[in-house]
Amino acid sequence: MITDVKPFLQLAVTLAIIILAAKAGGWVSVRLRQPAVLGELLVGLILGPSLIDLLHLPFVFDPHLLEQEIVDLAEIGVVLLMFVAGMEVDLGEMARTGRVSVFSGVLGVIAPLVLGALVTLPFGYQGQEALYVGVILTATSVSISAQTLLELGVLRTREGIALLGAAVVDDVLVILLLSVFLALIDSSAGAGAIIVVFVRMIVYLVAAGAIGWLALPRLARWVDRQPISEGLAALVAAIALLFAWSAEVIGGLAAITGAFIAGVGLARSPLRGRIEEKMRAVTYGFFVPIFFVSVGLEANVREITGPVVPFLFVLVGVAILSKMLGSGLGARLGGFTNREALRVGVGMVSRGEVGLIVASIGVLQDIIQQELFSVIVILVLLTTLVTPILLRAVFPRTQAKRPAPTGRVAVEEN
Repeated sequence: MITDVKPFLQLAVTLAIIILAAKAGGWVSVRLRQPAVLGELLVGLILGPSLIDLLHLPFVFDPHLLEQEIVDLAEIGVVLLMFVAGMEVDLGEMARTGRVSVFSGVLGVIAPLVLGALVTLPFGYQGQEALYVGVILTATSVSISAQTLLELGVLRTREGIALLGAAVVDDVLVILLLSVFLALIDSSAGAGAIIVVFVRMIVYLVAAGAIGWLALPRLARWVDRQPISEGLAALVAAIALLFAWSAEVIGGLAAITGAFIAGVGLARSPLRGRIEEKMRAVTYGFFVPIFFVSVGLEANVREITGPVVPFLFVLVGVAILSKMLGSGLGARLGGFTNREALRVGVGMVSRGEVGLIVASIGVLQDIIQQELFSVIVILVLLTTLVTPILLRAVFPRTQAKRPAPTGRVAVEEN
């Protein structure tokens, strides 16, 4: 009987559908001269409750269990994606774009915070709720942009390197801003708690960066010499996951920041080419498709009705423009040309899992209501969908230079 199918087999067939559908969507997207990630995201929307509702089809008898397992696999996917993105980074080039990254990250937080809160107030939301919407809009998920830039072959350009640096700055500021907000509404917390959060993040970033820079390349070389079956691949996967864990548990940062630091550290290894080859297969063949589809599985556009619809459209417009203006202006002040600044601003648009995390905390703390959370989920999906399209428009493929799979490549000058 079909009702006797084990939960594992239900998960197996669901994952098979997700992976094959994601790759098919990516193939169609590439045929239409768009990044593959766009098609994979749209497949997620189609498979989600907005249309097919994959997790409630007859062969799924415990949708909540499968949903959690898919979310967990998707989390691993974004961690590995950011690890691979970190391996694409040349620290020398990142240092040269440091000023741009800082300005872009800071203004990319200020603009969405202010504009997001201001446009929320006229729609009947209270001051605290409106301000928290601004906090949510400050988040940036660079994983979508990193994947798109990788596909276009421009992740190692000045704009791509600056974008990754700005995302790290944004991550630190968003976590700090969230901590300040929660401390202010919690009478038991004070300035001391905020200082502790800030010091904790700085100490972690310094320690993780030092370990990644000094220890990881040596450790990889030593393990590679040992008689261990696929020892290098196992070590690298474990490092990515441990750095992700430590970033959130020890440093109070997003897990993707830790994975990114690990990737940057291992990029210094002479085994870089082999590491990338091994990680790309499992990352893009299994975990990343699940991550992209899971974004669509979170959204149900049929829940957005009535007066919420105009609010959603206004908020999406502000979410896109505030990052483009804030981060773009920061990049311009840092010395980039108008075209380069626009590219950095566009790359910061996607909110992704970081925006969802901040919104989820707001629901758990009773700061925002479930209806507003649904709006945020759709906003995250739409900003995630539009980012590859905008990046494709501002990074014409004719100007992209495909980097070699191994070794460092000079930064493209535009």
